[in-house]
Amino acid sequence: MSPPISLYSYVKIRFINRVRRFLRSKLSRKRFRMPSDPSDISRTKVREKEEGMIRKYDRAYVLQLQRTVKSLHFGNGEEKEKAAMDIGRLLKESAKVRKLMVDLGVIPALVAMVDSDQLMAGERIQAAVRALIELANDSFLNKTLMVEEGILSKLPKKAQFTAIDSSSHEFAELLLSLSSLANTQLFLASTEPVVLYLVTILNSESNPKTKTSCLATLFNISTVLENAETLISNGVVPTLLRFSCVKELSEKSLPTLANLAVTSKGKQALESNSQFPQILIGILTWEEKPKCQELSAYIIMILAHQSRAQRERLAKSGIVPALLELALLGTPLAQKRALKLLQWFKDERQVRVGPHSGPQTGRVTAGSAFNMNEIEKGKRIMRSLVEQSLYKNMEIITRRANAGEVECSTIRRTLVSSTSSKSLPF
Repeated sequence: MSPPISLYSYVKIRFINRVRRFLRSKLSRKRFRMPSDPSDISRTKVREKEEGMIRKYDRAYVLQLQRTVKSLHFGNGEEKEKAAMDIGRLLKESAKVRKLMVDLGVIPALVAMVDSDQLMAGERIQAAVRALIELANDSFLNKTLMVEEGILSKLPKKAQFTAIDSSSHEFAELLLSLSSLANTQLFLASTEPVVLYLVTILNSESNPKTKTSCLATLFNISTVLENAETLISNGVVPTLLRFSCVKELSEKSLPTLANLAVTSKGKQALESNSQFPQILIGILTWEEKPKCQELSAYIIMILAHQSRAQRERLAKSGIVPALLELALLGTPLAQKRALKLLQWFKDERQVRVGPHSGPQTGRVTAGSAFNMNEIEKGKRIMRSLVEQSLYKNMEIITRRANAGEVECSTIRRTLVSSTSSKSLPF
């Protein structure tokens, strides 16, 4: 049923007046340039020329916007899809038209398109989501309007992912933009469907770019402590641990794990996972990923603090050699955390193997071959670590010298000549 003619005429007149005011304010700052010679043309003709251009520009732009918004509100499926694509294109061309679009009510119409038959209208939904992404850019108000219209409750369900897999990246990008509202009551009320959708996308065969957007959105959500229980109950911890092993995605996964680890339920979820010691200890050895080393050491500190059981578990998994290497080769922050952990493990060992009366069973005599072999092996390991630390420090100093326009070869010769093996204890 079409709307009454009088109502349509009123909407049309109001629309044209708004667009005309918008265009006049826009073009008044960009006046038409004409020759400055008064002998060629008078000021009156220049003004007439400008007004003629404004009228011409008005008509073209008004007709385009009129057709687009009308199709979006009253068109069929194909017309709405084309209108959504046109809106996205117009917003990319000029961000100043964003407020005008919002005043004309395009956000509710686009959100309604997202809620259409998702199994039959994948491309239509994709076009609407792209337009919403452009509207959400750098606009807190527009993001709030989208959440108020219920966009977070209109995400695809698990059974519909196969049919609209191509639109999963657009949804992930939109959610990343909207997650800046994570600390608002509007977003908190709809966190669970968002988390469920993100976890499902991460566990599917989506591309790395989509996964990166999903992980970044989970991090934004995890910054609000009230969301920790929702994240944990939807299986975020095992998913994040799995992606922490992927070097390309580890820097996006570990910060969220760190945020969850400071909560009691998050710590319990990590401790109950049988893979966490091997995963975190392995990350400590990634020299090419210093940020990941720092985050892994931070999470281990949280889990090992005041927990003898976890310290024993980590020690059995071989954390001490990894911490020794990190203490020598890591960044200053990683070295500080590694040394703190080593102190904890040292204190733990002293408490466990303290002096006592009675026979000291299980000890090896000082002159045995096994004891000498262990000593030599320890010396070799320490010598290797010290050499690596020395070379790495030389490289850092050389890079700094190059930044100050000092010849690389001169710096290396100076470092080698001033560093003697006699300074080493072995």
